[in-house]
Amino acid sequence: MAFLPMTRKEMLEAGFDTPDFVYVTGDAYVDHPSFGAAIITRILERRGFKVCVLAEPEWHDNHDFKRFGKPRLGFLISGGNIDSMVNNYSVAKIRRKSDVYSHDGKNHRPDRALITYANLARSAYPDVDILIGGIEASLRRLSHYDYWDDAMRRSILLDSNADLLMFGMGDNSIVEIAEALDSGLRAKDLVYLDGVVYKTNDISYLSDYIMLPSYKDNLEDKLNYAESFRIQFENTDHYSAKTLVEKYDDCYVVQNRPNRPLTRMELDDTYELPYERDYHPLYKDRGEHIASINEVKFSLASNRGCFGGCNFCALTFHQGRIIQSRSKESLVREAEILTHLPDFKGYIHDVGGPTANFYDTACEKQKTHGVCTNRPCLSPRCPNLRVNHEKYLDILRELRKVEGVKKVFVRSGIRYDYLIYDEDETFFRELVQYHISGQLKVAPEHVSNEVLDVMGKPHHDVFEKFRARYREINKECGMNQFLVPYLMSSHPGSDLNSAIELAEYLRDIHYQPEQVQDFYPTPSTISTVIYYTGIHPVTKKPIYVAKNPHEKAMQRALMQYKNPKNYSLVYEALKTAGRLDLVGNGPKCLIKPRRIKK
Repeated sequence: MAFLPMTRKEMLEAGFDTPDFVYVTGDAYVDHPSFGAAIITRILERRGFKVCVLAEPEWHDNHDFKRFGKPRLGFLISGGNIDSMVNNYSVAKIRRKSDVYSHDGKNHRPDRALITYANLARSAYPDVDILIGGIEASLRRLSHYDYWDDAMRRSILLDSNADLLMFGMGDNSIVEIAEALDSGLRAKDLVYLDGVVYKTNDISYLSDYIMLPSYKDNLEDKLNYAESFRIQFENTDHYSAKTLVEKYDDCYVVQNRPNRPLTRMELDDTYELPYERDYHPLYKDRGEHIASINEVKFSLASNRGCFGGCNFCALTFHQGRIIQSRSKESLVREAEILTHLPDFKGYIHDVGGPTANFYDTACEKQKTHGVCTNRPCLSPRCPNLRVNHEKYLDILRELRKVEGVKKVFVRSGIRYDYLIYDEDETFFRELVQYHISGQLKVAPEHVSNEVLDVMGKPHHDVFEKFRARYREINKECGMNQFLVPYLMSSHPGSDLNSAIELAEYLRDIHYQPEQVQDFYPTPSTISTVIYYTGIHPVTKKPIYVAKNPHEKAMQRALMQYKNPKNYSLVYEALKTAGRLDLVGNGPKCLIKPRRIKK
């Protein structure tokens, strides 16, 4: 069978009665390279290992974890494509009813899924190695602030009772680990590998490492945690990172340096494995649909990594700042595969990655010496930054020529600052002419330069320059495509005055967002550390943080000041900030005065 086994019957039909690995995931099983579970299991399959997939296991007891019998080498456990707490709760900490990654679209997975699954696997087979990975493990690999507990939590390695944690993108790590286990080693022996975190009682053998503030230190003083995260953040690059050690009452948690970036050939190999590009037939037999495949089924991943430096994004902590990209030939081959899928309509929905128009490293130095540990590439712009869209544009041109392809869209994030820095406008023009489906979504996030500095985003004038040029190029090309800005409320650094500044800007451009995103303090970002500690972990400067739910509601309402439901909140915000000059009938007013009935 083409899909990996999901049931014991399928395992026996595949010709084996004992798996080497059981891969556990909180998501439904979708065999598509946009899903980490598909990549890791296909890599193992290519290396000759027998793998079964335990998707969305029943978690009230350990019966499901015995479905395939005892795995020969171990359990590989991931919470899913998204951290389970982010997946389960809104920023208001209200449990979500839907889940696009589940078999029926409903929310089934447990809170802290990775911890739950790992402990159930341990109870099912106490002597089997438990290895955890994926985004939930990666971003919680050392002690971290948890928004839902509003407190510091230990390394997830300890709470999960796992033997080894793999962080970052696991393409190389999983092969090294699988082959080591197959040779007779146990997970506790693999302390020499890059890209792993392990626990130990003895660190006397370590020579070149950094001792972080202990977990106890972090609990006692938030400033200790800010310093700990600064060190962690400056050690996310394979070439420059040192081993990090964090002390707990009864052990040490050791993080080795991140694994090396993949070569272009290795990345091509990963994405050209024999994926079915669909969800398992078991779901179709039950009349179920996995909604998470909708946006990615006909999309192409062209790169990994991001040097954008947004402080509210965890990509740097997970994938790193060094861009790894695929070859044009590999992407064309994948596009040709898409054209033969029965439900392909001629449209490639996206060609990109974390940032679509990052195709090469930010500068030449990164290829051999790694990234600067304390210097951003884009905001502010580094003088060594190379701005070039030629290779990415060449790929898009070749994809447009593929027989059966009608249109190639670019829908993943475009860094408008990187785009406007390019003196050659060829890519900009072709993006407008060929690769936008009526509207281009970009993320200026705010207009206040003080807030943008805290976000790690470019100043507002850069966006205005881009917006003006986008409008001009559309006009020159005889097109009328819209620009949709993503904006965020209540990010650290934003107070009522800056929220009002944003509202006035929206008034001036005659735009009101349909949806507003409150800042969400997800694990292991600079912005989350600021939210918790009140200081910037790098500069140590104090930053204003809006934590009061009512103030956050006022900031959010200001972004949709035209909505009658928001009138009272907007009026209160303007009154509190001393800006009642914006209440009236003039063209610069946000809201009109209301007569209050007694």
